Amino acid sequence: MTGSLAFRNLACARGGRVLFESLSFAIEPGGAALVTGPNGIGKSSLIRIAAGLLKPLSGSVEGSATRALMAEASALDSDRRLADALRFWAALDAGGAPGDRVYRALDATGLALLGDVPVRLLSTGQRRRAAFARVVASEAPVWLLDEPANGLDEASVRTLEALIARHRAAGGAVLIATHLPIDAPDAQSIVLGSAA
Repeated sequence: MTGSLAFRNLACARGGRVLFESLSFAIEPGGAALVTGPNGIGKSSLIRIAAGLLKPLSGSVEGSATRALMAEASALDSDRRLADALRFWAALDAGGAPGDRVYRALDATGLALLGDVPVRLLSTGQRRRAAFARVVASEAPVWLLDEPANGLDEASVRTLEALIARHRAAGGAVLIATHLPIDAPDAQSIVLGSAA
């Protein structure tokens, strides 16, 4: 697995206001970037641009590897059992054996015992881990994580960090927008709203 992503002179505007401009950086295979800055400065917008869900004002995002997105909403059907909800998305992803990928992702995120529980009955932290399990099950080379530590307890944050490290060690690339500390050794620091 190899993933990379490059941002070239990127600018973003929302509601008629320019959030950032002239943003250029690249994430190589095995690399990561932590995007920080005050609320409303464009962290989530940058993730959405990288996912192809939002058009930039100018500039481009380059990279041919498949991308998996973890956003604020988990996009999991609340009436389905967790394993079935994840299997729905895994079946749409490239790669075989969606059931096996979902099982491994549930195990990796500490949710293996909750596979038969309807998504609507999960706690906030469990839903966040389920959203991350969807990314893990995708086996996409590029992970786009928007505030992945929100709602997680300390042990779950450590699990998140370990899975990010494992993904990077396999050649994956990770873009993380966060206002909470996440340990990602040697990650680039992209500070939006800085005077630099």
